[in-house]
Amino acid sequence: MNWTELSILLLKAVAMIGVVMTLAGYSVVLERKVAAWVQGRPGPNRTAPPLLGNIPVVGRLLTRMGLFQLPADGLKFLFKEEPVPGHVKKFYYVLAPVMSFVPAIVIMTVMPFGQFIDSTGQVATLILTDLDIGILFILAVSSLGVYGIILAGWSANSKYPFLGGVRASAQMISYELAMGLSILPVFLWVGGTLSLTSVVEAQAGLQWWILPQWTIIYQPVSALIFLVALFAETNRLPFDMPESETDLVAGFNTEYGAFKFGLFFTGEYAHILLGSAVFVLLFLGGWTLPGLPVLAGVFGAVISVLIFLAKVLFMVFLFMWVRWTLPRFRYDQVMTLGWKRLLPLAVANLIFYTVIIAVIEQF
Repeated sequence: MNWTELSILLLKAVAMIGVVMTLAGYSVVLERKVAAWVQGRPGPNRTAPPLLGNIPVVGRLLTRMGLFQLPADGLKFLFKEEPVPGHVKKFYYVLAPVMSFVPAIVIMTVMPFGQFIDSTGQVATLILTDLDIGILFILAVSSLGVYGIILAGWSANSKYPFLGGVRASAQMISYELAMGLSILPVFLWVGGTLSLTSVVEAQAGLQWWILPQWTIIYQPVSALIFLVALFAETNRLPFDMPESETDLVAGFNTEYGAFKFGLFFTGEYAHILLGSAVFVLLFLGGWTLPGLPVLAGVFGAVISVLIFLAKVLFMVFLFMWVRWTLPRFRYDQVMTLGWKRLLPLAVANLIFYTVIIAVIEQF
């Protein structure tokens, strides 16, 4: 690889990190607006810079939408005083937010988000690194994020954070098995490949001129299991046992503030974004739409990225809608659902589709 190719790759990586970080930051604002919508109130609609907010139409519209809330919150987290409690294990206390945040950044390298077709008809996937085992890489790296939570709970040297870390580890183990088993039928259905690009290509077009070839239509149980496990893996309500403000104050977050707390916060929403992206790639056709031909050139590439982004944002909205609609489960209910409901259902689902695919291949 020469210096030009390396520079282009680095620019792509920086641009992708910038996009994901921006989306993760504004997901916090979107969360507050969705919460306000569910609860019948306006949400953040007053924060604005001294001059820009007074611009008659544009400034007031952006202010009411809450778009200036992110810079205000970001600067607050960045410049707040950041005391380190005397009783914590300092090295691991500082390392924990980084370990929680970094896996989300690493996952982006193997996440396809569109495609480009040149004038000769050659198709290139928009991705930093196209791995044939991309889904295994995503599952392996994303599971490392829980180590940041465990470290935060242990290094805080306090009861509530420690209980939050223990809950996070137990919850990850409980739902990781069901998540992995739920996606195996998907890859069997599309021909045995583990490439996410191939999965998206297999979902393009229409079946019988009516139905989209999206996997969620043919494997709804797999999609449901994966979605529930995704909620649990990202510690979102009704599965936010590691935080559980009603009985653990703030769980593993209790001893954190300022920039370190902001890293945990951004990492959580980055994981939600990337988890939603994986769901879109596996079950909702990725950057394709039924009946819409893939266009060539830069314009077609932009359209494919926008389609993919719209689906991802819909899934993010679903995460937020569920959070502000359903109450939190009890801890025993979370464990029961993972081991006694989802895991047997995932095994039965895998056996069923293995038999169905074997029968189909015979004919």
